Amino acid sequence: MKRQRRTSAGPTLPVTARGVSPRRAAPGAVLGLVLGLIALVALGGAAPAGAGPADGGLKGAIDAILADPRLDGGAAGVVIADATTGETLYQHDGGDRLMPASNTKLVTSAAAMALLGPDHRFRTEVLAVGARRGSTLRGDLYLRGGGDPTLLARDYAGLAEQVAAAGITRVTGRLVADDTRFDDRRLGRSWAADDESAYYEAPISALTLAPDTDYDAGTVVVETAPGPREGSRPRVTLTPANHRVRVENLARTLPAGRPATLAVERRHGSDTLVVTGGLPLGAAPGKEWIAVQDPTGYATSVFAGALAARGIRVVGPVRLGVRTPAGATAVAAHDSMPLRELLRPFMKLSNNMHAEALTKAMGVRTADRGDWSAGLAAVGGYLRTEGVDTGALRQVDGSGLSRMNVFPAGQLARLLLAVQDAPWFTDWYAALPVACAQDRMVGGTLRSRMCATPAALNAHAKTGSLTGASALSGYVTDAKGRRLVFSVVLNNFLADSVKGVEDAVVVTLASSDTAGGTIATVRPPRTRSAEPAAGGLECSWHKPAPC
Repeated sequence: MKRQRRTSAGPTLPVTARGVSPRRAAPGAVLGLVLGLIALVALGGAAPAGAGPADGGLKGAIDAILADPRLDGGAAGVVIADATTGETLYQHDGGDRLMPASNTKLVTSAAAMALLGPDHRFRTEVLAVGARRGSTLRGDLYLRGGGDPTLLARDYAGLAEQVAAAGITRVTGRLVADDTRFDDRRLGRSWAADDESAYYEAPISALTLAPDTDYDAGTVVVETAPGPREGSRPRVTLTPANHRVRVENLARTLPAGRPATLAVERRHGSDTLVVTGGLPLGAAPGKEWIAVQDPTGYATSVFAGALAARGIRVVGPVRLGVRTPAGATAVAAHDSMPLRELLRPFMKLSNNMHAEALTKAMGVRTADRGDWSAGLAAVGGYLRTEGVDTGALRQVDGSGLSRMNVFPAGQLARLLLAVQDAPWFTDWYAALPVACAQDRMVGGTLRSRMCATPAALNAHAKTGSLTGASALSGYVTDAKGRRLVFSVVLNNFLADSVKGVEDAVVVTLASSDTAGGTIATVRPPRTRSAEPAAGGLECSWHKPAPC
């Protein structure tokens, strides 16, 4: 028997005992009702005079959007609530457990702000074990990671500079990498095996490295260009340069005008990159971001190179994964940006490795165990304090990469309501992607969506995308200044994208007087700008990101 869908206005969503304090959207974000209705033409919708949908309410408008044929045979959980009172204005299967994809990061980021604090910083240290004899350390030099997912090659160079400034020029023992603050489990539960070398699924380590200021920890940038003549090997350059990642270049330079067929893949279970295919003469240089197999060894190699560049010789071999002995002497240290700043690249660009590093860091803080089990237990405990029913959901990682994660839209909405009175809410809210904000570190994964509508520069929300799963949850202000919370979670569809359906829901809210009952009618757009990058992944998970 086919289960009948539930579609109705619901009761007020409970909030925490602290209550909910209203906060207004960004200045200038809310447009007038008339301008909003005119803008709907850009979305292909119609705005009838007077009353909105046939039933005269929000229910009819959102029901009509969810009737989009792209959702045929799929599942949809949608909850809309007044952000000030918590009153549920609309719900459609809001209790159904669906894959939230990167909407999981709403939960992880809020828990991190509450449990680690906005001022939390990751610390990376260099320590000496042994005796000093002038400029010689007769012993070992330890590089101890604290889980920082934002370390760059220049930060390792800065640590090497501090070692040189401490007067050490020779180490008779080894360079030892201590990544034991986190456990040695590198990949999350049920992460896709065929994404092993994808940079959005890089292994997690307490000692890692990002190649640029997108801070994709555990990845290396591979730059390719045609060789000097037909038949020669294309040029392949790694950033940052290191001795850990090896390149096996099997590709050829092709005659000018031929199609490019060059591909870069990491060989399974190794840090060998295999370059195959061809690149024609005259082709523009290309870049790919590839996940390394061993982030600890990768980071240590870059640090070893930085030491050598400053004339510091380490006589012994490199050793990985050894805990620093008690009583080691501090030589150098680097502190990351505070969490309130790290939230921006994390949330705007939907950075998976940040989510997992923060999850394990919460495990360290609450249970002195840097593993997923302890971290997720801490997240669950935080959610319960905010009135979220953890018995109605399952979370197995921090990022939402796993298809085992299931969240009801109603519980996501409950969290969005509850966090509004947290002392860190302003920083957290500012880290959410903003519709049609063109600056990549403002608009993030929403920067090409809902443009030329009343939702532009108004909706602040987290996107989520996996094959067959899409979500958008956050805040928007309606045409009369009423602030709303929304959560839209869509699953099991066969269409390439259902982002237009999500956008239509949010634009309807931004265009309507939800208290006065004047509801705009918006048809889900199918314009190219409303769709995600190819493959259904987050826009930011494509390099260079197209939106």
